[in-house]
Amino acid sequence: MPELVTKLKEYRAKTGMKQGELAELVGVRRETIIRLERGQYNPSLKLAMDIANVFGVTVEELFSFQEQ
Repeated sequence: MPELVTKLKEYRAKTGMKQGELAELVGVRRETIIRLERGQYNPSLKLAMDIANVFGVTVEELFSFQEQ
């Protein structure tokens, strides 16, 4: 089963944004952002697009799947 790989933490660090701030911007709980960053949660297409829009990047730049 493919594993979710995310660069979300890297993009947050580049902008100095906290997990709670990002969560508020995209309308989810901070725990959701934590789980996304750990690869424990697969975002909906809408959430992935909302997060990508916050950082001005494509969904593919933030999220990918990697074979284990």
